[in-house]
Amino acid sequence: MRKAAVFGTGSWGTAYAMVLADAGCEVTLWGRRAEVVEAINTTRRNPDYHSGLELPAHVSATTDPAEAARDAEFTVLSVPSQTLRGNLESWAPLLHPDTLLVSLMKGVELGTAKRMSEVVEEVAKVPAERVAVLTGPNLAKEIAARQPAAAVAACSDEEAARRLQSASHTPYFRPYTSTDVVGCELGGAVKNVIALAVGIAAGMGLGDNSKASLITRGLAETTRLGLAMGAEAHTFAGLAGMGDLVATCSSPLSRNNTFGTNLGRGMTLEETIAVTQQTAEGVKSCESVLDLAHRHGVEMPITETVVGIVHDGKPPHVALKELMARSAKPERV
Repeated sequence: MRKAAVFGTGSWGTAYAMVLADAGCEVTLWGRRAEVVEAINTTRRNPDYHSGLELPAHVSATTDPAEAARDAEFTVLSVPSQTLRGNLESWAPLLHPDTLLVSLMKGVELGTAKRMSEVVEEVAKVPAERVAVLTGPNLAKEIAARQPAAAVAACSDEEAARRLQSASHTPYFRPYTSTDVVGCELGGAVKNVIALAVGIAAGMGLGDNSKASLITRGLAETTRLGLAMGAEAHTFAGLAGMGDLVATCSSPLSRNNTFGTNLGRGMTLEETIAVTQQTAEGVKSCESVLDLAHRHGVEMPITETVVGIVHDGKPPHVALKELMARSAKPERV
């Protein structure tokens, strides 16, 4: 039986552990909190996330990262993107030398503007062909309910991507493969920023025309940045691009969408953070995505607008007026 380690007992980490187990893997979850680990081992449930989900028999949990990592063919990383570097620095010496490191994270690191796979390569000191990304329209609550969904397993090594595909393929979860890691990661990171914008629009009482415009032009921004960084254009029309963007921007299960809605209703950043129980990656990543755009000379007006509202305190109605007042131009620019 294949062995997998999942570092992180949050919403998506827990759901993906279930997917791996349903696909035939023996899975060890690493968790920071002893009470959560004990609950998983004794009740087969995570009391903080998906409490109604009974985890498969082949899922266990531990607070010992060495125990989780031991002999794992796949080491899955599912922690908030801005904490990855610090966590992985302590985990890296414990990893099996041939393990495939799999990122579930959808963010860009503040300060370095590095994608998550780049952080993994740097900290774990492994080549790109040892790092994979799993991404797509994968709202964790729906996955935990075993509702049909598709995803993309991306790695520069096509054979490694196929191995991850095989280890994740179940009757309800259908992964496709890709070698475009850059495009897949950017699609996952930028969609969180666009979801904030769509949520803000909804909170302001704006309708479907406004939201559809933000989603479409948000995809254009993502594609522009991706092409400047060497990604493949078709990736952004697929599951990792448009698929993930539509799911995140249209579902009330989306943390970023909900966060944006609260901002659009007039809540302050501090008030919105206080009522948000899970990490909304776009809140921090919007700054690093804009930094990445500046480094590559790419214009991203929606992302810039979100940064202005979230971090500079610009009132949403003022930011909207400025966004709509931009000079007219052809659509394909």
